[in-house]
Amino acid sequence: MTAKSSPLFLGIDTGGTYTDAVLWSEAGGANGKVLAKAKALTTRHDLAVGISGAVDAVLQKAATDPAAIKLVSMSTTLATNALVEGQGGRVALVMIGFSEGDLARDGLKAALGTDPVVFCPGGHDVHGNAAKLDLSGLEAALPELGASVSGFAVCAYFATRNPAHELSARNLIRGITGLPVTASHELSAKLGGPRRALTTLLNARLISMIDRLVAATEGFLAARGIAAPLMVVRGDGALVSAAFARQRPIETILSGPAASLVGARHMTGLDNAVVSDIGGTTTDVAVLDRGRPRLDPEGATVGGFRTMVEAVAMRTFGLGGDSEVTLEDGALNPRILLGPRRLVPLALAGMMHGEAVTDELERQIRAANPSRMDGRLAVRTGVPERLAAGLTGAEAKLYELIGLTPLAVDRLLTSNAQNATLNRLVSRGLVHVAGFTPSDAAHVLRKQANWDAATARLGAELFARKRDGRGQAIAATPEAISERVLTTLTRLSAEVILETAFAEDGLDGAATVAHALVQRAVDAHPGIARLSVALDRPVIGLGASAPLHYAGLPPLVGHDCLVPEDTDVANALGAVVGQVRVSAEARVSQPQEGLFRVASGETVRDFLDEAAAIAAAETDVRAIAAGRARDAGTDSAEIEIASEFRVSTVEGQRMFIEAHVVAVASGRPRIAV
Repeated sequence: MTAKSSPLFLGIDTGGTYTDAVLWSEAGGANGKVLAKAKALTTRHDLAVGISGAVDAVLQKAATDPAAIKLVSMSTTLATNALVEGQGGRVALVMIGFSEGDLARDGLKAALGTDPVVFCPGGHDVHGNAAKLDLSGLEAALPELGASVSGFAVCAYFATRNPAHELSARNLIRGITGLPVTASHELSAKLGGPRRALTTLLNARLISMIDRLVAATEGFLAARGIAAPLMVVRGDGALVSAAFARQRPIETILSGPAASLVGARHMTGLDNAVVSDIGGTTTDVAVLDRGRPRLDPEGATVGGFRTMVEAVAMRTFGLGGDSEVTLEDGALNPRILLGPRRLVPLALAGMMHGEAVTDELERQIRAANPSRMDGRLAVRTGVPERLAAGLTGAEAKLYELIGLTPLAVDRLLTSNAQNATLNRLVSRGLVHVAGFTPSDAAHVLRKQANWDAATARLGAELFARKRDGRGQAIAATPEAISERVLTTLTRLSAEVILETAFAEDGLDGAATVAHALVQRAVDAHPGIARLSVALDRPVIGLGASAPLHYAGLPPLVGHDCLVPEDTDVANALGAVVGQVRVSAEARVSQPQEGLFRVASGETVRDFLDEAAAIAAAETDVRAIAAGRARDAGTDSAEIEIASEFRVSTVEGQRMFIEAHVVAVASGRPRIAV
């Protein structure tokens, strides 16, 4: 079958800075063939603009009929970036059977921030027996909450053993407010209420963001006459339908990185490697071992929060081409610091807004002395106004002053306290800050040329004027400071790769890399005792800027760095070569001797015989997994069931404690006929 007659697959990756698209055919050799690829800027205010820019360019390059596309698959770093940057909608957390003291566990209070929380009596015990439920306080609060939040997260005590109270609260909230509700039992079958509540809270925050992404993509596909199923990459690298992802957006954290792992192995054929994917906002590092990425059994950690989402064992760092460049405070010879926050590069802001940006930068350059606010501008993201619900008076007042044209921060803020207010608006995803980034440094040095280099140079000149601890300018020229920034990015890239490797070896990765001996080894510091550090496998560098930032990587990590030809669209390619994989779990417990309780899905049943209970659990999980597989987008799922028993022996007699039954369904996604 020729590439022309083969079904075509469209891969899309919506990143923090760029949206990538790739058109791929299964024909053309063992790994298929990339027919065309393209990039467009991600447009956060209207994601359809960036998607259409990338996909239209691909269709034009390939000169293909959109009707020939039989499957569309998408990965995204939007959810990952939102958690790293502390963004997301304002939601209300409903805790059933918990106390206020439980907020202090697993980082839940820090994640909650200023969002509202409602405590209700109720919940269940470990065997699924119910306490008395009282939702009167929640019902009284719903009219006010419904007007100030974008969704709800509900977590009940031991809901994984009996979800009845979560279902009651979910139905009440939906009936009164009509807003999206996430119940914790829908996301995880694991115990650990506060961490399950944290996962549910983050899911609720992300719903509006992923919903806008899916809606924008579906709208674009319909407008182009592409009548193909839309799939989304999950954090474990598996594909699920767009409808599935809309309800469980938390499962798309690390979606882009997971797709990049699939794409990295597909492009290189390497079974053992360290994969480092550098984007605009983050660097994502994982280890390929014997051809498969390791899944983190404890759940993905993103933005400092340990979730219950099963995902690739990947470490995400706030380090990328668009990372905020700052200066170490109080040092005689201050270091360049990068991230974790993403800024809009000045080169990009200059390209988009012209003199509105350059006039302000030139005004600041003419000033006799540098200011801490130099080179910073604020602009609205352009998200729907309803997402600005719940702002404080100070936040609302500042938000009103910021428009869709960048405004210099030194004109906007009149006190240091307002800087914290501005940062809160950024965290809510309502405002972008533009400033000097490694991408600007690359433009100054003519190593990147897709945006406005003149604006980047103005930003570099302003940054070079900053003072060290002796009161001297930190660099003589824009070129000099730009070289320092890019060198710092490569060095920090080596450190996060080594940190991941040490962590995989069971060490404290961050502490080990920070140790003076490791620092001397990375620097190849001369001395009587010479040290070296080296990986046991090559690095696969992914991302559009990988050829630039990883060119100097090999001597720092002690091994080769391979940058594939299609590294700039690795995520989009990985999105179309994966498969659907979903699971379902059931627990069988013995609340009293001779009684076996099966908790599966949203049902709880009792049996008088162990074998009958296990058989029922296996039947349940098989049916649930098959249904989820259909919902996730495959009609040809193969289902495997595994059971794990906890038993003890008392006076020679086997005593049943608990059984855990898991069904895993996997298959290729359905394609349009």
